[in-house]
Amino acid sequence: MSLDMPKFSDLDALYDEENALVGTAMYEDPDLFDEEMEKIFKNTWVWIAHESEFPDKGSFKLSNVGLEPVIVVRDRKGKIHCMVNRCRHRAATVCEVKKGKTSSFQCPYHGWGYGLDGSLRALPYPEQYGDDFDKAQHGLLKLRTESYNGMVFATFKEDMEPLEEFLGEAVCRYIDLFMKQGGGFPVKVLGEHQFTVPMNWKVQLENTTDAYHFPVVHKSFMQTLDGQTEEMFDFLDKGKGWVEDLGNGHSIMMMIPELEDLDANLGAPIPARFEELAQEIRDEGYPEDQVKKIVRAVGGAGFNLNLFPNVSFSLAFFRVLTPISVEQTDIRHIAIGMDGGPDAANQARIRLHEHFQGPMGFGSPDDAEVWERIQRGTKGGEDLKILVNRGMVDEVDGPNGPRGHISAETGMRAAYKMWKGLMAQ
Repeated sequence: MSLDMPKFSDLDALYDEENALVGTAMYEDPDLFDEEMEKIFKNTWVWIAHESEFPDKGSFKLSNVGLEPVIVVRDRKGKIHCMVNRCRHRAATVCEVKKGKTSSFQCPYHGWGYGLDGSLRALPYPEQYGDDFDKAQHGLLKLRTESYNGMVFATFKEDMEPLEEFLGEAVCRYIDLFMKQGGGFPVKVLGEHQFTVPMNWKVQLENTTDAYHFPVVHKSFMQTLDGQTEEMFDFLDKGKGWVEDLGNGHSIMMMIPELEDLDANLGAPIPARFEELAQEIRDEGYPEDQVKKIVRAVGGAGFNLNLFPNVSFSLAFFRVLTPISVEQTDIRHIAIGMDGGPDAANQARIRLHEHFQGPMGFGSPDDAEVWERIQRGTKGGEDLKILVNRGMVDEVDGPNGPRGHISAETGMRAAYKMWKGLMAQ
């Protein structure tokens, strides 16, 4: 399928921007899904990895750009490459190990060998291709790759604007703030879990900046919290937060403004729930000012940042979506911690991750249940519209774009505006 394929005749029926209404076909039409994979996932920057996942020369990991399987690898000079995981001979994948370290990649079918930069290095019996066979023209298909603060993105679009321009100044600022969860140390990936949900990828895209669902879907989680933490998460009633369109489909949901910058207010008392952890860190020999910085970072940032089209920074973890089919999406929840930081702090981060995001936690199973029910619900009343108009009544101009109440659907409207713009090309 190419970018000059026939367009859907009425994008307004799929997303009515003026009234913020979404057509049911957005979740169900397989032809529309195929076009999204071409016009969106092959036409913008897509998150593929965090640099800590392949820190050494020769280290690699597998990822996806839409439906395309890719290898992300660091070569002998430390340069990061992203290549389609497909042998140029007969299309077999050249790597099936999710993560590791290597000096080259070799196709298991006929032995074509590729360097860490994707170049074709050797193949058995090359004389059978004739004297004019040029190995330089048969390397692995490569994508443009750029990074920002450890986050690695790739694109098939050669003339795509630089990554930092696509993200924008505001998004870069919030990424920098989110990475303060390293507590003065570099952020690193501690682990992850992956699960598949029978839903369209846009169902999850809508979720990360949707505070409206939190007290309903995550009621059981709230009941497990101590009083101080429960009050902190009661952000809908407090009304201090907001949701803002940051441009290019990106958005932020500021739930706990006092935790926007983790380096602010370090003189405040350590919360009672973290006092035992603080003492463990003191016992490891850290001075009090560093103890406070680390402990504050352990609790996570006060906001969710949604980056169109496939990654979000949610309080204390990364969430990545990978479309599989029109009604199937893989979700990865990635726990992050402190590279070189206290073991006790990283253990605390893992326990907090397990409590909410983990497969036996409270948040992920509840979210997955309602995501699946949305997809099932779209089977009925196909002419009914999906509403993403909450908060339009009092939305204002923010520093970067429209800003709404903490429960507003401003972030969804930001994503669908970008979706519509790309699909119209």
